[in-house]
Amino acid sequence: MRHLNKGKKFGLKKGPRRAFLRLLANNLIMKERIRTTETRAKEVKRFVERMVTHGKKQNVASLRLLMSRLSKQAAYKVYHDLAPRYKDRKGGYTRVVKHMSVRKHDASKMATIEFV
Repeated sequence: MRHLNKGKKFGLKKGPRRAFLRLLANNLIMKERIRTTETRAKEVKRFVERMVTHGKKQNVASLRLLMSRLSKQAAYKVYHDLAPRYKDRKGGYTRVVKHMSVRKHDASKMATIEFV
């Protein structure tokens, strides 16, 4: 039973799944908009919004936490660019826009995730 276990597994074990989410988060932060499947978008939204909230604290501990979970460039972008942009916002920094189209080879529902 999966009581209190949140999140999707994506058919991966713990380490590869973490690396996969970090890669998606880095891409989203650097490009500020990516097109992916709905499930991936919803999962990376949880991760990225936590990172922006940590960045809003604007202290050394939060910068170090960001650097431990993201690439250096992405951590600096969250800390110096994105966090001040959402200083007055209490949450909901990203939006997931679902597409009508599906991916051709496996018919996965597609979505775009972007910063508000």
